[in-house]
Order: sequence, then C-alpha cells, then structure tokens
Amino acid sequence: MNGIAKTFVLMAVMTALFMGIGGMVGGTSGIVIALLIAAGMNVFAWWNSDKMVLRYYRAKQVDESTAPDLYNMVRQMADNAELPMPKVYIIENDQPNAFATGRNPDNASVAATTGLLRRLDAGEVAGVMAHELAHVKNRDTLVMTITATMAGAISMLANFAMFFGARDSRLRLLGTLAVAISAPIPAPDVQLAISRAREYEADRVGAEICGRPEWLASALEKIAGKAKVIDNNAAERNPSTAHMFIINPLHMHAVDGLFSTHPKTEERVRRLRAMIRA
Repeated sequence: MNGIAKTFVLMAVMTALFMGIGGMVGGTSGIVIALLIAAGMNVFAWWNSDKMVLRYYRAKQVDESTAPDLYNMVRQMADNAELPMPKVYIIENDQPNAFATGRNPDNASVAATTGLLRRLDAGEVAGVMAHELAHVKNRDTLVMTITATMAGAISMLANFAMFFGARDSRLRLLGTLAVAISAPIPAPDVQLAISRAREYEADRVGAEICGRPEWLASALEKIAGKAKVIDNNAAERNPSTAHMFIINPLHMHAVDGLFSTHPKTEERVRRLRAMIRA
C-alpha cells in the first residue's frame, strides 16, 4: 500500500472512531457533530499537518545565505535523489536528530537540530539528510506527518463529552471514560502506519543517495547514543511525533515505549555495514 492510500485508510479509521465515540456520548447528534469535527480535521491535516509540526518544534527556515553548508548539502543530496529542492529548517535543540515532512516531494521540508549540526561531521550530516530525503522519495512523509497531527485528536472528545454529552449524567460519564480509554489508540495506529520496514528502506535508499553507507551508519550510532542522555522536551510533551525522527527522541517516560516505531539501531547499522562490504 502506498503512502497516499495508507493515509486515506488512517483518516477513515480515525473518522470512524470519532463517530463511534460521538454516538456513545451524544447519540445521533453526537455522531453528526463528531463526523463534522473529523472531516474538518482530516482536511486541515492533509494541507497543514507539516506546517503544524514545524511550528510545534519552532523550526526556522534557512537558505543559502543563512546556513550555506547545510543548504548546499541538502541541495546536493536532493540532486542525487532526483528530487525537487525541499525547504530546509533548523530546530534549536541540543539533541542530535532530524526529520522530514510534507505531503509530497514538491512540498517537502527537512529539519535538523542544532545538536545534529554541532555533534556530527559533514559526512554524517549528509547521511542523515539523505535518509530524510529517502522518506520524501518513498512518499512516507505524508503518512508520518498526518499521523503525528491526528494521533492526539481523540482526546479532544473528552471536552466534547464534557460540554456536549448526553443529558443523562451517567451516560455522559460513560462517554468521558470511553474517550479516556480510547485515547491511547493512536499509538498502535502510529506503529501500523509507520512500520519499521520503512526505516530500513529509508536507510538503504539514503545510503545510495549519499553514496557512503558508513556516513549514515556512523551518524545513527552517534545520534542514538546522545538521544539517550540529552532531552528533547518538545518531543517528550508530544510523543506522537516521535516516529518522525531518524532516531527515537524519547527516553524520559515509561509511556514512550508505546511510540517506539524505530528498529534497533544496532540492526540498522549492521545492515548498512553489510552494504559497505557488498
């Protein structure tokens, strides 16, 4: 299933879930209101989810004059991948990490943290950018970004239940509890939508884009080591965005395991180094 088809399936599942809980809370009226909310959110997420994620992480767009080394590196990797030049962003965060976003290659963005640019050498940064462009080339970014935007959406129905629930207080309480119980459901959605196989494939294609698998292998080892000891507070506050990063940015809370969609770094490195030997 390609990225666009998987996105439509994800939207349909989320819409059905909204309608089911809306019906539980408010009967027929609840279903209609939930459908309208879900439809509006789906349309908004399709066109604006990438901007929302970049805004959430306070990413700043850069160009050839403000960040020439990074910008020119991304341009070279995009040329190697035969992709349009994406927008380039930098996130002020000491944890080395990066992600890509956008609904298609013509509307793609790549973002790197200041920690990545400080702690990795030029070849390793190139490997990371090549990996992110591989996600763009494989059209993974649409599903990744919309999933991040919608993953916490069901919790909004708690307020819906509170203010627009059934007149029967017991039923309203039941609806609120149902919302609370259903709120973690997007976590498995993330794992289904963004499979570990996609990360392996992005590693493989990224290694081909940059031409040096060892650059990406070394980068993954460094990022994984630093991510264990350097906080990414923004990601910790919104763990449903964790799957977007090249390495899981979470380590502070036990619930983070629910959002662990990344393969083991050791296995990713092993596969990359097998490419080197080959």
